[in-house]
Amino acid sequence: MSWVMHDGWVMTGRELAHLRRAPGQLALTLLFPVLLVLMFAYVLGGGMQVTGGDYREYLLPGMYAMTMLFGVESTFAAIATDTGRGVTDRFRSLPMAASAQVTGRAVADLLTSALGLLVMLGCGLAVGWRFHDGPAAALTAVALLLWLRFAVLWIGIWLGLLSGNPHLLVAVQILVWPVAFLSSALAAPQDMPTWLGALAHWNPLSATADATRALFGNPGGGATWPALLWPAILTAVFMPLSVRQYRRLSR
Repeated sequence: MSWVMHDGWVMTGRELAHLRRAPGQLALTLLFPVLLVLMFAYVLGGGMQVTGGDYREYLLPGMYAMTMLFGVESTFAAIATDTGRGVTDRFRSLPMAASAQVTGRAVADLLTSALGLLVMLGCGLAVGWRFHDGPAAALTAVALLLWLRFAVLWIGIWLGLLSGNPHLLVAVQILVWPVAFLSSALAAPQDMPTWLGALAHWNPLSATADATRALFGNPGGGATWPALLWPAILTAVFMPLSVRQYRRLSR
């Protein structure tokens, strides 16, 4: 077990070293969620209203959750690029744990996402969003957001290994954006048409958005257990699929 963890951390260091050598990429990664907050808070959210509070306080937890979902695109692109260029094949020829590359990618992306979420929280505070139920509840909400990100990571890793073609990123975006918008991230499901509201209600993104709203003390909050359950299911499905796909790649 110790050598598996060692190999995973070595691969994590590799991914983080890439970011240190490409600070522009990291800056763009951190800038994107800030632009989303500013656009939705000031441009699109000015005339929106929700029951029980200010729309901006309803919106921001949903935006935090959406950003965790959008991370699947960067994970897919990185894994597909390594696979398409033969980097993954070279790693598989080395005496290292079979799960090291995918685990290292997951940990590195999770650390990057944590930094991006911190920046986004600061931006939310700057535009008037507040949490009201104390730091412990707020930290629990942050943990739920990163738990969702961890689950989504494995979807991106599996898709990247499966395709091996970074040019298919547009196809992933076509899948991700409807999931993001057909949720409670931007609007309450009860304000949607019945069939659309039902889809939004059962969306895993809605579970995390609603749970974090409750923990932050913002309007539109929901139960915590769906936000724990949905990422656990996604991780249980896509983590083994990712490791198996990695092992099945041609040498």
